[in-house]
Formats: sequence, structure tokens, C-alpha cells
Amino acid sequence: MADTTATTLFRYCPKCGANLETRVLKEGEPERLICGICGFVFYQDPKVAACAVCTIEGGIVLLRRGIQPQFGKWVFPGGFVDRGESVAQAAVRETFEEVGLRVSVTGILDVYSYPGNDVAVVVYAADVIGGRLQIGDEAEDVRAFPPEQLPWDDLAFESTAAALRDYLRRFFPRVRVPR
Repeated sequence: MADTTATTLFRYCPKCGANLETRVLKEGEPERLICGICGFVFYQDPKVAACAVCTIEGGIVLLRRGIQPQFGKWVFPGGFVDRGESVAQAAVRETFEEVGLRVSVTGILDVYSYPGNDVAVVVYAADVIGGRLQIGDEAEDVRAFPPEQLPWDDLAFESTAAALRDYLRRFFPRVRVPR
């Protein structure tokens, strides 16, 4: 995802409607959007995405994205966490919505975040406990890839590749993991 600066996204204070301005509040911190009238500080926190890596009959479940960004690229099921929802619940919900599988998270794989990207990606390992592999409304295709045949050159995000490498190292230690 592209880096989005505060000055390009918001111009008006959500509390009083006055113009926002950018200022550094503390040395070493990034510029913040500040209302010059009421003093409101508009913190732009990152979004949190929750994902699950699971297998069916030894194949890792991936979907080909049917939406932007990265339309047509492969990724494991996941999406944004809704307000009031736990991150693990979001991973379970997104997996069902995107590929029709009911899963139970077994543990956190890792958290992936990168400079200039406004999304922190939390990836869980999960067991399939029900459902049927099917294409959801945000996918063009779904498949269970044998670990040796993952589409490394056609993955959607840097976090997708990093998490799949971590998953293979942990659960398929005999499979050669590309860098």
C-alpha cells in the first residue's frame, strides 16, 4: 500500500470543522494534524489486518484477489479488524468470508509491518474445522497449494511472502524456503 501523508487525507477538524495544520508536537515524532482553533490532535494510527494460514489435505490455502490493491495476486485469507472485534476473531471471520472455511486459530505466526505502509498485518496459524473451500466475493480463485508449489512470484504483498516463509519453516521444515 502506498504511503499516505496526513496532509493529503484530511483537511478539516472532526470536532469543530476548522482547518487542520501540520506540526511536530515532540522532537523525533512525525508531523501531526492539529486544529489551530480547538487544539484537537488528529492521530492517524495504522490499520490492523488479521489473516490465517491453514491447510487442506497438506496444501496451503490461498486466494487470488478479486479486488485492489494487488488484484489477481495470491494471498492467504485475511482483512481488516472491525472495531470491537478481537484480532483472532477477525482472522476467523475473514477466512470464512473469503474461502468458505471455518477455522480455529492455533497460535500467532507473527506481526508484519513495514515503513511507509499504514497496515500492520497479524498472521495466525489455523486449523480447518469445517466449511468447504469456495470462492468468496473478494476472490477470483481459491486453491490449496502443495508447499513446494506456492506461487512465490505472484504473491500479493511483502507480508504474504514473509508469513508464508515463516509458516513453512515452522510447519514444513523439510520444504526449501525461498528468500
